Amino acid sequence: MSRRWRIAAWSVRLLVVLLFIWATLIEPRWVAHRDISETVPNWKGPPGLKVAVASDWHFSKRALWRVMTVERARAIVADINASQPDVILLPGDFIADSDYAPDDAATAEDEIANVLGGLKARLGVYAVLGNHDWWHEGKAMTAAFKRAGITVLENDAVPLPGTALWVVGIGDDYTDHSQPQLATRKLPAGAQALVLMHGPESLRTLPPVRGLAVAGHTHGGQVSIPFFGPPVVPGAGPREWAYGWVGHGDNRMYITSGLGVSILPVRFNMRPEWVTFTLGGANLQTGNEREP
Repeated sequence: MSRRWRIAAWSVRLLVVLLFIWATLIEPRWVAHRDISETVPNWKGPPGLKVAVASDWHFSKRALWRVMTVERARAIVADINASQPDVILLPGDFIADSDYAPDDAATAEDEIANVLGGLKARLGVYAVLGNHDWWHEGKAMTAAFKRAGITVLENDAVPLPGTALWVVGIGDDYTDHSQPQLATRKLPAGAQALVLMHGPESLRTLPPVRGLAVAGHTHGGQVSIPFFGPPVVPGAGPREWAYGWVGHGDNRMYITSGLGVSILPVRFNMRPEWVTFTLGGANLQTGNEREP
C-alpha cells in the first residue's frame, strides 16, 4: 500500500472514531430550545400564548444510555421554567428501562414524576403516556403524575383555565390506546384546542381541530442522513412523518425530536429538543425558529 493510501485509510478511521464520539457522547446531550411562532386563523386564545412542548424524556439508569439522568432532567426542567411558558405539554415516553431502579423515591414512576413535577406553567402541565410508559406500568405512571400536579389525559379533553381553549390528550397508538374521536367528543362546535399525542399516527383519524397539535415518539429517527433523512422511523407513520411540520386532511401537526434516546444511545444530525410555540392570530409577528 502506498503512503497516500495509508494516509487515506487512517483519515477514514479517524473520521469514523470522531463521528462515533459525536453521535454517542456529544449530540445526544446537546439539547436545542426552539422558538416557533404559529399563526392560527381566527385565534380564540390569549394573544401570544406560550406553549412549551417536551417529549420522550426516556429516563434511564443504564450505563451507555445515561443520556437522560435525573440531574440532566432537572436542568432541562429549570430551563423550561426559565422561559416562563403559559402551558406545558408532555407527549409521553418518560421512562426507558424496564428495570429502572430509583435512587430518590420508592418507585421509578415516583422518581420521574417528582422531577417533572417541578415544571411550572400558570395554565397547567398536561401529559399523555407513550408506549414505554405502558410497557412499564401505565396506571402507576398516571397516578404518580397526578400526585405531582401533572394532568394526564387519556383520550380526554379539558378546558384550559381562563381561556376559550381546550387541551386534548390522545392515547398511544403503538399500544392500541389511541381514540381521537373519543378524545375530542367533549369539544364544543368550532372550539380551538391544544392537542397532544405520543405517536403521530393518531393524526390520521383526528377530527378537524384548529389550534396546535403536537406529537413525539419518532425522535426524528435519531439519525438523519444528509439529503436522505432518517433510515428508520419507529411507528406506523410514513417516513416523512419523522420530524417537523406535517399535514393530514384539515389538520397540521408538529412532530418533535424529543429529548432522550431509545434502542441505541445515538443521535446524528437530529438534536434533542424542547420547543416553545407562541400562538396568536393574523397580527402575530412570526419569525424564524431559534435555537442555541
